[in-house]
Amino acid sequence: MILIADSGSTKTDWRMITADSVLGQAQTAGFNPMYQEADEIYKELHDVLLPQLNEEQPTAIYYYGAGCSSQERNKRVEDALRIAFPASEIHVDHDLLSAARALCGHKPGIACILGTGSNTCLYDGAVITDNVPSLGFLLGDEGSGAFMGKLLIKAYLYRELPEDLALSLKNTYNLTKDGILDTLYNSSIPSRYMATFAKFMHEKQKHPVIHGMIYENFSEFFERHVVKYPGHQTLPVNFVGSIAYYFGDILRQVAKKYGLHVETIIQSPSEGLIKYHQELLQSFGAPK
Repeated sequence: MILIADSGSTKTDWRMITADSVLGQAQTAGFNPMYQEADEIYKELHDVLLPQLNEEQPTAIYYYGAGCSSQERNKRVEDALRIAFPASEIHVDHDLLSAARALCGHKPGIACILGTGSNTCLYDGAVITDNVPSLGFLLGDEGSGAFMGKLLIKAYLYRELPEDLALSLKNTYNLTKDGILDTLYNSSIPSRYMATFAKFMHEKQKHPVIHGMIYENFSEFFERHVVKYPGHQTLPVNFVGSIAYYFGDILRQVAKKYGLHVETIIQSPSEGLIKYHQELLQSFGAPK
């Protein structure tokens, strides 16, 4: 039995699989080693994940996570997993690789993550060959829920929203300027807080002001990322993540403006990852 983890900054989906079946699933909070140390990650594993798995020790763990883009960051996740699962073989990779494997399988394409954060890559059917860098919450994350939330909250605080929208937003979240800033600057993962406002924007997406913000969000994403890849007008562009999934209609509209072919939009890479790893298990007869 192997354990697959698909982790964003908001939540982590865990799947226990064999070569021909899914034995179980679990969910924990998301992790991001850009902001969290090993002890904080381990606490969630110990308190939330292990009870859901009935303390089982898988043969191998394949963890794909946001922020896992350097040896130092990956080691924080590895250290936490090794304490929680001392008998397991541990593999930690970037969530971008999980997106490419889940979306493209063994075919070339452009894989995009649009959730709390954002990222993209060019994939040749086997490995990632190019990556326009994701600059994270402070400098980038165009297209993401966090970026969308920043557009909304800035407009609210600068008094640029129509009165009806401003009042609705204030009442929905009981907002004050000090409360927003305190929560934002005291949060260990500020992008997660900003992304919570994407739900409001989804509910109000037919309002012309909100629609314009969503359109701007995706336009920034395509301009700064997708159109930089060679072959972007002929390769399929695929998306995974809650923002791509719930705002898919507008996302396709913006993509059409850039002459892009959107092939697949899925909410979670879990099913694609399960298929990918089961095929490897069937081919090699051992965890891969």
